[in-house]
Amino acid sequence: MPCSVSYAIGEQMPVFEYVAIDSAGKSRKGIIDADSSRTARQKLRADGIYPTHLGETEAGETSETPSRFQFQFTLQRVRRTELVNTTRQLATLLSAGLPLVSALSGVLEQVRRAPLRKVLSQVRERVKEGMSLAAAFREHPKVFPSVYTAMIHAGESSGTLELVVERLADFGEQQLALQRQVRSTLAYPILMLTVGLGVVVFLMAYVIPNVTQIFVDMKQDLPLPTTVLIGVSELFHKYWPALVLVLIIAFLAGRYYVKTDAGRRRYHRLLLRLPIVGPIVEKVAMARITRTLGTLLNNGVPLLNAMEIVSNLVNNVILRQAIEEARQEISEGASITTPLARGGIFPPVFIQMISVGEQSGNLEGMLLKVADTFDSEVESSVTTLTSLLGPVMILFLAFFVGYVVLAVLLPIFEMSHLVG
Repeated sequence: MPCSVSYAIGEQMPVFEYVAIDSAGKSRKGIIDADSSRTARQKLRADGIYPTHLGETEAGETSETPSRFQFQFTLQRVRRTELVNTTRQLATLLSAGLPLVSALSGVLEQVRRAPLRKVLSQVRERVKEGMSLAAAFREHPKVFPSVYTAMIHAGESSGTLELVVERLADFGEQQLALQRQVRSTLAYPILMLTVGLGVVVFLMAYVIPNVTQIFVDMKQDLPLPTTVLIGVSELFHKYWPALVLVLIIAFLAGRYYVKTDAGRRRYHRLLLRLPIVGPIVEKVAMARITRTLGTLLNNGVPLLNAMEIVSNLVNNVILRQAIEEARQEISEGASITTPLARGGIFPPVFIQMISVGEQSGNLEGMLLKVADTFDSEVESSVTTLTSLLGPVMILFLAFFVGYVVLAVLLPIFEMSHLVG
C-alpha cells in the first residue's frame, strides 16, 4: 500500500518542472506542486496535459537537489520589479473577470525567471486546495511583504479583491518610480565623484612624483605648496598598500558598528541631521510611510495593524521607534496626531495634514495627498542636489589642478629669479 505524505501549513511541497503535450497537440512546459511525481502526472493528465518529461526542481529536498536553505536563498533573489509587474498582470486578469486560479495560471505563464515561477506555482496550488490568497502569500514572507498579505486579506474579507490588487499594483509602481528617480538622478554625480577621485589618486601616486623629483634632486629650499605636494605624493606612492588596508579596516569596522543597536541608532539619527542629505532622507522615508499607511487604511486594514506593518517596513530605527510608540499610545485611546507630534521626529507639515485628515474623517485620503507632496519634494530636492554637485565637482578639480600647477611653477620662478 503506497504511503501518503501530508504537508503542514507553511511547509513547501516538492516542485516539478515538466515538458508536455496538451490535448490540442501543442508543446507546453511549466512547473507544478505535488507530493510525488506520480501525483504530479495525475494532476497534469486531469487538466488535459500529458507530460513527456517530469523532474523535481530545487524546491524539493532530495539528494540530487539543493537544501531548503538554498531554496530560501533563491527566493530572496525575486526582484521587486518582477513582483510589481506580476501584481499588475494579476490585477488586469482579475478585473477582466477571470477566477482567481485562472488568473494565477495566466500570470504564471508570463513569468520567465525560475524563483518567482516556483513561488507562484506553489501559491496557485494552495489556492486550488482551498487556502485564501493572503494565507498562500504569507507562506512566502521573503517574496511577499506584509503590506501585500494585509491588503489581500482585507480585500478577500470585503469581497473587493480585484480592486485591492489594482491598488496594490498602483502602490508598487509608485514606490518603484520614486526609487528609480532617486537612483537615476544620483547616478551622474556619483560617477563624476568616482572619476574625479580616481584621477586625483592617479596623479598623486604616479604622475606628480616624477615631476617633483627634479626639485628634490636640487636639494634646495622649496616653497611651502611644493613641499606639501611632494609630501602628500610620497605618502600615496610609498604607502598606498597601507592606506588601502586602513580604509578597508575602517570600512569593515564602521559596518560592524552600524549593525549594533547603538551604532545603528547613531547612524540613522546622523542621516536625518546631515545638512542637504538629511532632509532628502527624511522626505523619502515620509513619502513611503504616508503612502503605505494611506494605502492600507484605504483598503480596510485597521489603523493599529497598518501602523505595525508600516513600522516593519521603515528602515530608519529612529522613525520606526516613533511609529511604534505612537501605535502603543493610540491603542490606549490617544488620537493619532498627539503621539506623532511628540519628540519632533516628524515634520510639522506631516503632523498638520494628519490632524486635518483625522478631524475630517478622511485620514487615508489625506495621507495619500501628503505622500504625493513628499514625492514632489523629493524630486525637487534631488534635482537641486544633482544640479549643485556638478559645479562643485568641477570647482574641486579646478582647485586641485590649480594647486598642482602653482606648486610646480613656484620653484621654477624662484630658480629663474636667482639666475637672473
